[in-house]
Amino acid sequence: MATQIADNAQQSVAGQKRAASVEHKTGLLNNLIGETSVTQRWVRGEISNFQYLMHLNSLAGRSYNDLMQYPVFPWILANYDSEFLDLSEPSNFRDLSKPMGAQTQERLEQYLKRFKDWDDPQGDTPPYHYGTHYSSAMIVCSYLIRLEPFTQHFLRLQGGHFDLADRMFHSVKEAWLSASRQNMADVKELIPEFYYLPEFLENSNRFDLGTKQNGDILNHIVLPPWAKNDHREFIRMHREALECDYVSRHLHLWIDLIFGHKQQGQAAIDAVNVFHHLFYEGNVDIYSIEDPLEKSAAIGFINNFGQIPKQLFRKQHPAKRITTTKQFSILGDVSPLHPPQTPIGVTPAINYEKIFFYHLNNLKSSQQPIKELKGPVGQIIHYEKQILCVEQNKMLIPSSYNRYVGWGFADHSLRIGCYDSGRIHQVWENVDICGEIHTCTCPSAKLLIFAGTSSVLSVYHMDTNMKKISLKQTLYGHIDAVTALTSSTAYNIIISGSRDQTAIIWDLARMTYARQLIGHVGAVTAISINELTGDIATCSGTWLYIWSINGLNLAVVNTSMGSSDRMQQILCVTFSYIREWDTNNVIITGSTDGRIR
Repeated sequence: MATQIADNAQQSVAGQKRAASVEHKTGLLNNLIGETSVTQRWVRGEISNFQYLMHLNSLAGRSYNDLMQYPVFPWILANYDSEFLDLSEPSNFRDLSKPMGAQTQERLEQYLKRFKDWDDPQGDTPPYHYGTHYSSAMIVCSYLIRLEPFTQHFLRLQGGHFDLADRMFHSVKEAWLSASRQNMADVKELIPEFYYLPEFLENSNRFDLGTKQNGDILNHIVLPPWAKNDHREFIRMHREALECDYVSRHLHLWIDLIFGHKQQGQAAIDAVNVFHHLFYEGNVDIYSIEDPLEKSAAIGFINNFGQIPKQLFRKQHPAKRITTTKQFSILGDVSPLHPPQTPIGVTPAINYEKIFFYHLNNLKSSQQPIKELKGPVGQIIHYEKQILCVEQNKMLIPSSYNRYVGWGFADHSLRIGCYDSGRIHQVWENVDICGEIHTCTCPSAKLLIFAGTSSVLSVYHMDTNMKKISLKQTLYGHIDAVTALTSSTAYNIIISGSRDQTAIIWDLARMTYARQLIGHVGAVTAISINELTGDIATCSGTWLYIWSINGLNLAVVNTSMGSSDRMQQILCVTFSYIREWDTNNVIITGSTDGRIR
């Protein structure tokens, strides 16, 4: 994240090429047209609304690394009063065909009057509807003010102190009312965090944010009643709303306003979507401004008040195709290994009676095994259209999974073998690993992480072409043998579980300690990471623990079914993936008694 707002601000404008045409950039052209384009994939329902909006922001030059050009997401809901949110009721949604300034007729008429009556004697500034923008560094920092480093960015922008309490982001409902109807200087949209990051809604750092004139002390964000005073529930419902049928049918209209043909020109005038001319890319050639003060003022105006994204579409954006009749069934005539894939973002008519984890008694073993191994199964991976599996003490190597690494041999060697033939390609002897290896994880084709009785994680760089393996780093944190190990490249973390009754989250990029998960009843025997939400499942004996990516304990449950299960121990755990942030997703465990729960 930018640490020097002013310096990065200057670079964000001055670093752009003059008269750069977005549509003529080769990569962008390939990304937005054609049957394999990201737009067509979204139209067909192959990617979610969230994923598509992130693609568009990236292609339009917006990035998490630039507060002045941060990804912009739409307000989608208009109901922040009800106890229950009905996503099939159109009145609960914002009008996505109109900008924030046109959500009410009264405010719309004032902006139309401003545009009609505009008079600039010097002729330097053409008429506009909005003199403020829907996304700026201040807007981003005000939303994220409860999280570092955004707190410091906000303080820097504000001259070292928090804003007046009545002007700070405190309530989702109040923010919506301000941006949609009450404040003529407020037409802000949202940021992606509203759809995946509950932590930004909590004042976990206990900042003194002040007291409003009515006596309310600013602390956590005030949520709408349908969120049940739960920040994670707000994010879950908000994400579900983003992916619902109504939004999917109308999202292309909002895209026309922000990234498309209604962004500029006569179409923008007709849509009441014209902003101050300095907000638009290419409207002012700052290189031709000779006066240093005038040039600095122009750059400062752009960076402080926001920038319009690059225009990606010159024609009307296609609508998403909505299909709601498809049944999501894993039983019946469909093989349990190949369930039909319901596109993310499309709300399927799910028959929950047929989803396997609601009807385990109906599961039947196939007549013939799909794989036969020489020993106990150590890893199973569903890769493309195949089920890949290897014995214990073996780990498949991504991303093609055509090789594996093996350990636990009498000579204490490490071996690389071919998955299909089992032939050993490489043998590494005298590898400097302390103690006996219990577990391994392989984040990438060049990285191996081993752990075991020594309590130390040994990180190795693997160079298969040079047929060598070298110790990159050792990670110290546990005080007993490491019994479980996993990693996630999506979240850039490693998680290790130990007999010392703790699990540790490590930063995969920096190879450093991040945080510890404590409170297990015994040795940690299994770990899994939800690649969609970042949630973590750890297991100890019969107990299952669920944690957020930031180490918050979300739930604990004893999976034991009675006194007969006292000796049961969970050996493996995984998450199901129906849709992101869906309460119908489950955690599945396999235990020593042979039962799946």
